[in-house]
Amino acid sequence: MLGSFDPILLARIQFAFTVSFHFLFPAFTIGLASYLAVLNGLWLYTKEHKYLELFRYWVKIFALAFAMGVVSGIVMSYQFGTNWSVFSDKAGPVIGAPMAYEVLSAFFLEAGFLGIMLFGRERVGPTLHMIACGAVAAGTFFSAFWILSVNSWMHTPAGFEIDAVTGQFLPTDFWEVIFNPSFPYRLFHTVTAAYLTTAFIVGGVGAYHLLRNRRSGQLSTGATRTMFSMAMWMAAIVAPVQIYLGDLHGINTLEHQPAKVMAMEGHYQSYPDGAPLYLFGIPNEETQTLDYAVGIPKLSSLILKHDLNAPLDGLDTIPDEDQPPVGIVFWSFRIMVAIGFAMLGIGVWSLWARFRGRLFDSPWLHRAAVTMAPSGLIAVLAGWVTTEVGRQPFTVYGLLRTADSAAPLEAAAVGASLIAFIVVYFAVFGAGTYYIIRLMGHSPSPDEPRLKDDIDGPIRTAGITPAPGEAERQSTSKPQEV
Repeated sequence: MLGSFDPILLARIQFAFTVSFHFLFPAFTIGLASYLAVLNGLWLYTKEHKYLELFRYWVKIFALAFAMGVVSGIVMSYQFGTNWSVFSDKAGPVIGAPMAYEVLSAFFLEAGFLGIMLFGRERVGPTLHMIACGAVAAGTFFSAFWILSVNSWMHTPAGFEIDAVTGQFLPTDFWEVIFNPSFPYRLFHTVTAAYLTTAFIVGGVGAYHLLRNRRSGQLSTGATRTMFSMAMWMAAIVAPVQIYLGDLHGINTLEHQPAKVMAMEGHYQSYPDGAPLYLFGIPNEETQTLDYAVGIPKLSSLILKHDLNAPLDGLDTIPDEDQPPVGIVFWSFRIMVAIGFAMLGIGVWSLWARFRGRLFDSPWLHRAAVTMAPSGLIAVLAGWVTTEVGRQPFTVYGLLRTADSAAPLEAAAVGASLIAFIVVYFAVFGAGTYYIIRLMGHSPSPDEPRLKDDIDGPIRTAGITPAPGEAERQSTSKPQEV
């Protein structure tokens, strides 16, 4: 049965499936690592216990999400050698070094200081513990730096030459490879999206507990209020910045990947005197038209070229074999943009509620924040689909086709591994996600247990005896924060 499928299509589906799972965790942990560093810094500076409560509350969630991100990333990387060995052979001389730098710098920075961040507060003192929190946050950013540099090079290749004999891409200038034309825009747009993703998850959790306490007649703790307030400040400040960065990224994409923008806009035809911005429509690949289109005249030209009457080329200028799948790109782009403006709306709403002194007493705002909690994860997936599907039919844009990048595998082999990934991923990561949601289900409290206590409790319950001297050390140790 599987043998009747296209092996390249199955390989693409497998990579899309695994990278989608993986992308969700870094999109959360990049922002959460920085949030934890801020919380720890505020605790050390103010000595207000609510910040320590929030740190202990979110660090457990961070540890789980970080672990699942690492595991899913390792699995994903193996596919470069199994399903995409031709791509690895051709592009390896260029992308191999940045990916190695990601492991040698960013991942080692994260892994080296993660244990101190999670368990070392009482062991190393507040200064080194703060340094560890900052190092983990910096490591998540540097990891994104190197991975996005590689990804951006695949979209806007630079600093290379092609070997006439082997067909390999050989680097001629590593600075141009790393800082390729689309990299700065993609880096800041993606990292800002990660911060917004974390803000809306944190805000959604805080809003949930505010609503639950309101229904039960309980007074919300200072930690719960602070959590929600900080998240809403982030939404109000960063959402408009993200929309601006997205606009810059779109203009850069128009310059280097015009076919992708044509698909995003649904422009099958060229517009010599101003292109409309289509809000909705149904792309028709057969007739090369946008059926049932609803648009605003000339607005696309104003956004992309800052001129109402600026001409814009359409897909009628692109050979059929070089066009991306318009339907997927058209709708994923609209999902991303719609969520971005919804985030902006929540941010503005929170500012109005804060101005009126009703930030913690606005149930409809809290319900909206709970609803929007997973919106960042949906938006980053929609943005990734827009970016990667819009690059098709190429892996290295304009130079190496996807059809020429895959390993010579049978469809049955690729399909069998895809089914195995689906079963294992939903079982393992489904269980991990369920446990994270369980952790989010209880509100922060003044006696919020440390991560070490959460681990030690089940160990003692299981009847495992502490190592010699450990019980005495625990009984005589004095927490640094008291």
